[in-house]
Amino acid sequence: MEKNPIPQGRYLPAKKSNGFIYSAGMTPRLNGKLILEGKVTSDKEISFYKEAVVQATKNALTAIRNTLEDGEVLEEIINMTVYVNAEEDFTAHSKIADLGSNYLFEVLGEKGISPRAALGVLTLPGNAPVEIQLVASYKKL
Repeated sequence: MEKNPIPQGRYLPAKKSNGFIYSAGMTPRLNGKLILEGKVTSDKEISFYKEAVVQATKNALTAIRNTLEDGEVLEEIINMTVYVNAEEDFTAHSKIADLGSNYLFEVLGEKGISPRAALGVLTLPGNAPVEIQLVASYKKL
């Protein structure tokens, strides 16, 4: 089992309730440190942000998986919300979100693809470029 991302405040990385697991918003932290900081800008290729988006998505999925107990399995991702710390004229939010969706598809197949929202925001904690929040369903075997 992978270690949970290190919370940056007083919150749970993820919580189960009535067949669902909700992750906290996860930034691209590795061992508690952001791997990329700053605004998402239109002068950089979308691929520049891939490692950060994948790390944030991986953190959310890890937090979800770590709530599962013996005899429980992750069914599917139900929803994904992607917050983008975007400069004012950036409009390719969905392409940033695709980086996270593609990671979930690689790891979970069709069960990783869900409805999602990609939102541009003025700032994010620690000046992170992106924050990912997932909702998943689980079942007992």
